[in-house]
Amino acid sequence: MELIMQQMPVVIGALNIGFLQTLKLFFVTLIGALPLGLVIAFGSMSSFKPLAFITRIFVWIIRGTPLMIQLLIIYYFPGLVLGNAIWGGGETGRFLAASVSFIINYACYFSEIYRGGIQGVPVGQQEAGLVLGMTKSQIFFRVTLLQMIKRIVPPMSNEIITLVKDTSLARIIALQEIIWAGQAFMKGSMGISGAIWPLFFTAVYYLICNGILTVAFSALEKKLDFFR
Repeated sequence: MELIMQQMPVVIGALNIGFLQTLKLFFVTLIGALPLGLVIAFGSMSSFKPLAFITRIFVWIIRGTPLMIQLLIIYYFPGLVLGNAIWGGGETGRFLAASVSFIINYACYFSEIYRGGIQGVPVGQQEAGLVLGMTKSQIFFRVTLLQMIKRIVPPMSNEIITLVKDTSLARIIALQEIIWAGQAFMKGSMGISGAIWPLFFTAVYYLICNGILTVAFSALEKKLDFFR
């Protein structure tokens, strides 16, 4: 126990650095995937059949294959197959590749949630808007969008909480997120080796982060109750 207490400051410092990388990947993914998912949703619902078909095939491929494989392909394919290591080297290159992979993957999942939310709004309300002389964009932003948000909050919150945990997959391309930092003490890091407890301690970071998100989404759902 005394040894663990001596190692604690070193371990906590390393885990904090790893968790900052985890949070950075999480927020970058949300910033990119939320709007891109809406674009993809519009593409899959397009009246232009070729666009809708291509978009749905793309979503099917991304949702039907593991994120880990997508990470490996996006990171290694340009350099090994095309001979052009576009991501460069080091932690920055790995983070860029991971960000692109996560954004594409989660945008496809979000797009299906958006599509379900949009199509769940009664068509009669859109028709009523047209009768009142509203444009299609006005109907979307003033009628459809707010009701869509109410419908998509529960499934979207599940995906976002899953995203927090999925960031750990980025270690497959050696991105030094929190689990990478915790696992390093098993192999030998900062003078500590054979210590497995830091790896279990990483769960506390995930629990706290997901706890905060759960409370935040519960509060958001209550604020949107006026749509009932």
